[in-house]
Amino acid sequence: MATVSLGDIRTARDRIAGKVERTPAVLSPSLSERLGVPVHLKLEQRQTTGSFKLRGASNAVASLSPEEKARGVVAASTGNHGRALAHAAKLEGMRAVICMSRLVPQNKLDEIRRLGAEVRIVGNSQDDAQQEAERLVADEGLVMLPPFDHPAIIAGQGTLGLEMIEQVPHAGLALVQLSGGGLASGVAAAVKGINPRTKVIGVSMARGAAMKASLDAGRPVAVEELPTLADSLGGGIGLDNRLTFAMCRDLLDDVILLSEDEIAAGIRHAYAQEREIVEGAGAVGIGALLAGKVRTNGPVVVLLSGRNIDMNAHRGIVCGEAIGERAA
Repeated sequence: MATVSLGDIRTARDRIAGKVERTPAVLSPSLSERLGVPVHLKLEQRQTTGSFKLRGASNAVASLSPEEKARGVVAASTGNHGRALAHAAKLEGMRAVICMSRLVPQNKLDEIRRLGAEVRIVGNSQDDAQQEAERLVADEGLVMLPPFDHPAIIAGQGTLGLEMIEQVPHAGLALVQLSGGGLASGVAAAVKGINPRTKVIGVSMARGAAMKASLDAGRPVAVEELPTLADSLGGGIGLDNRLTFAMCRDLLDDVILLSEDEIAAGIRHAYAQEREIVEGAGAVGIGALLAGKVRTNGPVVVLLSGRNIDMNAHRGIVCGEAIGERAA
């Protein structure tokens, strides 16, 4: 079975050194008091492009041959991978085309365009955007660098797990975002490769959690993509998934799903108590703790994965605006 090893992740760390930030892990007094154990927040939303995605994109671009770099790259994205890939490609002077659905927030589209990538808006789901990306590979010879199911992407995201377990070496539990599984599988491979006793739990939204549905079914399945505050976690895992489904199945200890209200509570807490601005996907770990959906006797490390939220939406959430219409 194909997989990504701890050695692959360590090689990725060397490859992207100087291209990404080593983000801090800080103790949260408020969450530590609530749980009765130390809770550390891994502040990856402070990464250069505002999310963890820069790690995988940088590793994947650096892994390309000169001929592949000359052809340019393409990817489907819910926003953060596209922004990261646009940034990594710009540093190499490469062409980048990012395909996205109409569900991607405008602020993410604007930032990708600012970085010089071409943007294609196609359909109402990540699957629709993926079809356009595949067409561009076939018609224009671009190199596909998908957001999650790719060994270099997974290894790059796994460098986060190395940092998390180095910064909180006695962690009993790591909470990590779960979407297509590139992040969760990479982090779990790194954390468990160093300390097999540390539990790794994936956290996602209840609205359209494709990996959770696939794990429950025992195989990759299609799930309707729905609007959610955790928009970065949307999209399917691919019915022909090669890596992340099996890795998540074998490495994750559990999966937790959150309601829209629970995600909003995480965003509010991050801002009011931790003084951090995070997007919905970035706040799901905090949301899981606040909702009482996590129990542990040891230290916890919670990944805050991104900050790329529309600030008008953020103001509405932290001011207690009703969120039913946003997710309808």
